[in-house]
Amino acid sequence: MKFIGKLLIGILMAILVAILAVYILIQTRWGAAQVSSWVSANTDYELNFDQMDHRFSTPSHIILENVTFGRDGKPATLVAKRVDLGLSSRQITDPMHMDTITLVDGTLNLSPETAPLPFQADRLQLKNMAFNSPNMAWDLSAQKVTGGLSPWQPEAGNVLGKKAQIQMSAGSMTLNGVPASNVLIQGEINGQEVVLSTVGADMARGSFTGNARRNAEGGWIVDTLRLNDIRLQSDKSLQAFFAPIATLPSLQIGRLEVTDARLQGPDWAVTDLDLSLRNLTLTQGDWQSQDGRLSMNASEFIFGSLHLFDPIFNAEFSPQGIALRQFTSRWEGGMVRTSGNWLRKGKALELDDVAVAGLEYTLPENWKTLWMDPLPEWLNSVVLKKFGLSRNLVIDIDPTFPWQITSLDGYGANLRLAKDRQWGVWGGNATLNGAAATFNRVDVRRPSLALAANASTVNISDLSAFTEKGILEATATVSQLPQRHTTVSLNGRGVPLNLLQQWGWPALSITGDGNIQLTASGQLQAKAPLKPTVNGKLSAVNMDKQRVTQTVVNGEATDNAIAQPQ
Repeated sequence: MKFIGKLLIGILMAILVAILAVYILIQTRWGAAQVSSWVSANTDYELNFDQMDHRFSTPSHIILENVTFGRDGKPATLVAKRVDLGLSSRQITDPMHMDTITLVDGTLNLSPETAPLPFQADRLQLKNMAFNSPNMAWDLSAQKVTGGLSPWQPEAGNVLGKKAQIQMSAGSMTLNGVPASNVLIQGEINGQEVVLSTVGADMARGSFTGNARRNAEGGWIVDTLRLNDIRLQSDKSLQAFFAPIATLPSLQIGRLEVTDARLQGPDWAVTDLDLSLRNLTLTQGDWQSQDGRLSMNASEFIFGSLHLFDPIFNAEFSPQGIALRQFTSRWEGGMVRTSGNWLRKGKALELDDVAVAGLEYTLPENWKTLWMDPLPEWLNSVVLKKFGLSRNLVIDIDPTFPWQITSLDGYGANLRLAKDRQWGVWGGNATLNGAAATFNRVDVRRPSLALAANASTVNISDLSAFTEKGILEATATVSQLPQRHTTVSLNGRGVPLNLLQQWGWPALSITGDGNIQLTASGQLQAKAPLKPTVNGKLSAVNMDKQRVTQTVVNGEATDNAIAQPQ
C-alpha cells in the first residue's frame, strides 16, 4: 500500500511538474510561436502573438502581447499591442466564451466577411484602439476609441451581435465620409432596433448632441438633435447633399435645432443659419406631420442664381399641407414678403398676400425656356390672392429684343400663375404700370397694362405708353385653348411712323410723324409662345404730308417680339 501511495504521489508530482513546465514554456516566445502555429494549422484562423503573460495576482486573466488575428487568407481582423482575456468558470462548459476581452493599442477591423468570430465575451473593452467597419451600411473609421460593448456576441452579418449595451468615446471618427472628433456614444442594440441615448461630437468646427432610435424597419426616430456653430464645406450639390436622407425608409424628427451654421456647396451656400424644426416625418420623398413647425432665418442664402439676404421663414405642418406664416427676404436690392398655404390636396400653392418692392432684377438668359418647362410634381398650381408691386426695375438682356421697365408698380387679385404644372396667366386680374420703359432700344413713358383672365381667355383691356412725340394704345385677347388664338388692335397718335419697324414689323413707305392703326390676329405656337403666326393690316397717315400707306401682314414672327411678321 505504501508503494502504491508513493507511486500515485510520484505520478501526481510528475503531472504537476509537466503542467508547470508547459505553463512556463507557453509564456516564452518559443511557446507563443508553438501555440500560434497550432491554431493557424488546425483552424480557419491565423493567430500570431509574441508572448503570453499570466500572474497569480490576477489568476483569471491571460494577457497576450503583440497579437495579430484574422481569417485565413484575409486581412487581419485584429492587430493589438495587448489582449487581456478575462476567464471564468464558464470556460469549463463554453471554452470560447470569455468573461471579458480587453483590446489595447491596436486596430480592430470588423466587416460582414469577418463574422462570425470564434469567441464571445460578456464584455468587449477597447482602450486606445482604432476601429474600422468597411463594406457595411455604416462606413465607419474611428481612432483613439475607448469603451465597451456588453455582451459581445458576434454572428454572421452582425459583428456587434443582436443585443448589447454600448458606451464608447473616440478621439476622431469618420462616418460615411463625415468627419467628427471627441465623439461620445451611449446606447443599446436590441435585435434590429438601435437606441442611441446619448450622441455627441465636435464636427466641422462646431458640435452636435442628441439622441435617436432606429426601428426594426430601418427607419430613424430623432428625438432631439442640436447642432452649434457648424462650418461645413461640401463638394456635393444641394440635392446630393440631402440624398442620404432619401435612402432611409423613414426619418422622424422630434426636435432639430441648428444655431449659427455655415454650409457651402458648389452652387449653394447658407450663412449664419438658425433653424428649429419640430415633429416632421420624411418618408421616401414625401412627408407627414400632425403639428410640425419650422422656423428658419439666415443672413444669406445662395442657390444657383437665387441670392437672398436676411431670409426669414416660418411655417406649420399638418395633414392638410403647409401653412406659410411668414416669408420675408431682401432680394436683388429689394424686399419680398408673403404668406399663404401649400395644400396637399391638389398640390396648390395659394399665397394670401405678396409684396415686392425696390427690386432691381435681371431676368435669367433662359427665362423663356424656364417659363415653358413643367413645374415639379409637388406644385400643380400657383395662385396669388393679392399682390402688390412697388418701385421695381425689371430687365431682359436678350440681345435680339432687350427691354426694361423702370419703377414698375402694380396690384392684382386671384391671379393664377400656374395650372397643371405649367406657367401662364390662367385666371384673375392685374394692373401694371411703370415710370418709363425701353423695348428693343425704343424709349416709352408711363407704360401701363390691365388684364383679366379666365379659363378660356386673357383679355388685355388697356395697354398704353407715351412715346417721344405721341401715344400708343392697344387691346388684345389671347385664347387659353391649345391653339392660343390671339387678336391685337393698336392705335398710335402722333408717333414716329418707323416705330413699329424697330419692333419687327415691315417698314412703311412713308416716314415722319403720324397716326398708326394695326389690327392683327394669329396663333401662338404651344412650344414657343413668343413666335406667333399672324395675319392683319398696318396702316399709317403722315401728319404733315397727309399720305396714307397700308401694308398687309402675313407670316410668322421672329423670336422675342410680341408679334414680328416677316
